[in-house]
Amino acid sequence: MPQLTAESLAYLPASVAVPSYDRSKVTTGIVHFGVGGFHRAHQAMYIDRLMNAGKALDWGICGVGVLPHDEKMAQVMAEQNCLYTMLLKHPDGRREARVIGSITEYLFAPADPEAVIEKMASPETRIVSLTVTEGGYNFHHVTGEFDAENPDVVHDLAPGAAPRTTFGLVTEALSRRRARGIAPFTVMSCDNIQGNGDVAKKMFTAFAELRDPELGAWMRQNVPFPNSMVDRITPVTTDEDRSAIAKEFGIVDQWPVVCEPFEQWVLEDHFTLGRPPYEDAGVQLVQDVEPYELMKLRLLNATHQGMCYFGYLAGYRYAHEAAQDPLFSTFLLDYMDLEGGPTLSPLPGVDLPLYKNTLIERYSNEHVRDTLARLCAESSDRIPKWLLPVARINLKNDGEIARSAGIVASWARYAEGTDESGEPITVVDRLKEPLMAAAARQREDKLAFLRNRDVFGDLVDNDRFTTAYLKTLDTLHTKGARAAVEELVALGR
Repeated sequence: MPQLTAESLAYLPASVAVPSYDRSKVTTGIVHFGVGGFHRAHQAMYIDRLMNAGKALDWGICGVGVLPHDEKMAQVMAEQNCLYTMLLKHPDGRREARVIGSITEYLFAPADPEAVIEKMASPETRIVSLTVTEGGYNFHHVTGEFDAENPDVVHDLAPGAAPRTTFGLVTEALSRRRARGIAPFTVMSCDNIQGNGDVAKKMFTAFAELRDPELGAWMRQNVPFPNSMVDRITPVTTDEDRSAIAKEFGIVDQWPVVCEPFEQWVLEDHFTLGRPPYEDAGVQLVQDVEPYELMKLRLLNATHQGMCYFGYLAGYRYAHEAAQDPLFSTFLLDYMDLEGGPTLSPLPGVDLPLYKNTLIERYSNEHVRDTLARLCAESSDRIPKWLLPVARINLKNDGEIARSAGIVASWARYAEGTDESGEPITVVDRLKEPLMAAAARQREDKLAFLRNRDVFGDLVDNDRFTTAYLKTLDTLHTKGARAAVEELVALGR
């Protein structure tokens, strides 16, 4: 069975969708940093869809890896002619394989930073896009300001240094375009952070101003950073996935990507040098992405947190196990209807009740096998951005907060580091030590966890919030997670 390459495409079964376009005629229009699973199942898939329709052949993607572990992706891309398999896992168990061909080249920046810079400096490149995770934006988690003391940033700011960071590479490319009289490209963040374009603009221009205040001011005025909202559950690819693809579809693929059928991309239409006809591929182009972004953060992302700690403590290990439990699905819908939903602005073109029910259906897809441990990770970055704003708005408006407070209590109980069977929990969080230390004290000082003002602000001073929080925390300690969820559901509508 041959490995996936351009030559082996002709020998794949008819059940596998392959590029219908001539990849030799594709030219690069997009340089993308962070070629992980999500980018390959999302942005690259949309471009491939356009190319299969005979469009956007001048918007091929050049992938770029910046981190040392990206060398493995560089190797796979080289051996597979930048082709990979996207496997859709449908709720009914059906699997759908498609070979994506929109990435046409891949550069590993540590090996040749100059090649990456010149690729972006080329007039052909009109968009530089990013899926570098929240940590890739290098901002301080308390102040939100650019971390100028990061050793790699310090290195990149030294005169004549070969850039190590995305900031150094992109800024140098923009500097060269400016010097050569070439209009700047658009920087398009596709990361799952609120105001991703605004965050990218703040961080990239902060770096540029440290390097050259005049260049930074020019970037601030001339480089667009559109905001976007992206959504598709894309679990980590496993050896089991690789074996299944080989067995079912005859594809030997070193690094396929697996995902759910659902896809969503809402994008601000703000580009300097044109863009692919994204709307023809199903992307929703808008002038203001914030209402859609808040919908996702306060409904999807917040219900992930509503499900993961309670579910893990109750003995579940996968999202579908919790979501298929009527008690848990009712709790999540109650949260969306009574707490998350009321904080949202009108959403043109969105059927909100359908969206909420679709979320439960997506979580219930047992074939995706999204782990609760993944959803529980890095809670100190997630809860303050996704859930606490809902609680604060509802406190201000005299709305319901019991479920939001209960979710925070479930996190506090999870951070104690053992489940209800006494099995150890591996807590993954940048604030692991202080959070677990506080959780260890909360049976004596019941508000110990909530006293972390860097995470929770002044919520510990709000009697209505702490009363609801303590009620659920007490039930978690005395009766367990399932009983705590039952109490919250019993609050009714």
